[in-house]
Amino acid sequence: MNEPGTGEVQKTEIGELADLFLKACAQRRILATTAESCTGGLIIAAMTDIPGSSSMVDRGFVTYSNDAKMEMLGVSAATLDAFGAVSAQTAEEMAAGALARSHAGIALAVTGVAGPDGGSAEKPVGLVWFGLAMSDSRVIVEKRVFENRGRDFIRRETVKHAFEMGLKALA
Repeated sequence: MNEPGTGEVQKTEIGELADLFLKACAQRRILATTAESCTGGLIIAAMTDIPGSSSMVDRGFVTYSNDAKMEMLGVSAATLDAFGAVSAQTAEEMAAGALARSHAGIALAVTGVAGPDGGSAEKPVGLVWFGLAMSDSRVIVEKRVFENRGRDFIRRETVKHAFEMGLKALA
């Protein structure tokens, strides 16, 4: 039996959230896309782990580098220079870019500092910016600072929060 907070329990919770999110997409008859940096594709992987997900998932963009963010999503060099990869502005442009470069009706975007390195006083390990774009509304941006309980914890919490944002937007 797994204790709460262990990997298997976390995977189950993420799987359940992914399933609920895809069911909400199916009800709205829209496809989903992702633009992921700090999660490296974990959000799209959770969706595509679900049988039948191909009818609700369009594509996932894993844009770990700034060049990838610019080339694949259209994030502007000016935004990256002025605010950095981990910022509200970059998350917003990632979400909008993923939506514009897909056939999806909803885009989930994440950019953050998963650690163990890379944090600063201004942008500590655990800081994640989320962007959510839908074809019928403005981009929603949220900031979370997760407790620094390790890279895996931060990435799992990021995936869960992205699905929770998506569910709220589709409700």
